[in-house]
Amino acid sequence: MSGIIGKKVGMTSIFDAEGKNIPCTVIEAGPCVVTQVKTEEKDGYVSVQLGYDEAKEKNTTQPLKGHFAKANTTPKRKLVEFEQFEESLSLGDTVTVNIFNEGDYVDVVGTSKGKGFQGVVKRHGFGGVGGQTHGQHNRLRAPGSLGAASYPARVFKGMRMAGRTGGDRVKIQNLQVLKVYAEQNLVVVSGSIPGAKGSYVILDK
Repeated sequence: MSGIIGKKVGMTSIFDAEGKNIPCTVIEAGPCVVTQVKTEEKDGYVSVQLGYDEAKEKNTTQPLKGHFAKANTTPKRKLVEFEQFEESLSLGDTVTVNIFNEGDYVDVVGTSKGKGFQGVVKRHGFGGVGGQTHGQHNRLRAPGSLGAASYPARVFKGMRMAGRTGGDRVKIQNLQVLKVYAEQNLVVVSGSIPGAKGSYVILDK
């Protein structure tokens, strides 16, 4: 499972060979530097840690400075571990968008936009009360009953209520790579991906 770290640039649409208009997302991916290679003997499992996006030296902690110095690279803002890269990588290697080809299918992980404290209609798709009839007037978007009274005399776990919405880790699977621009480090994938513009995303192959 090869992968790369990137940044969401924004959405656009392109026409395919049949003339269909396909909505797509532009992602600036890489170049990422290998900051650590974990092995079965030393760490108990195998993975590759990649670093992306330059960070200021003064905002980097001393332990992380040493970590990046070992890989002979500058401090990075985002570190992500990937299991089993297709090609074997060593410390300080660079991973670019060239690991993707047009037509590949990728999974994209991002952090969805935070919506703040939301009610049940927006958060869980409750219907609310439709009509303005039979003398009811004050429960249009209210959640309704939370359960029976004397038995079970409690609210069941998992009851869908109002609360903080968004800001979750979301994975969108099987998005097709439509274009790869290696010089600009850009990947264009079909469909939409979670997160605001400029937010970090992880592409898994």
